[in-house]
Amino acid sequence: MSFQAYLDNIQAKTGKSPSDFKALAEKMGFTLNGKIKPDVKATQITDWLKAEFDLGHGHAMAVYALLKGKKPD
Repeated sequence: MSFQAYLDNIQAKTGKSPSDFKALAEKMGFTLNGKIKPDVKATQITDWLKAEFDLGHGHAMAVYALLKGKKPD
């Protein structure tokens, strides 16, 4: 599955776009100025995504990769 397919599936499931997740991560304090804060671990972000949006591990990691700067295909 391509990275874009992961993002499309996540948006279909949650109704949230990649830019929505970026804004939410900033609001949650995981990012600052669009960059993941140095003291934030991947597990913190994936645990949040799994709990709040019922994402599986792979889809949560796709959002984490997006927050780390990976661009959609």
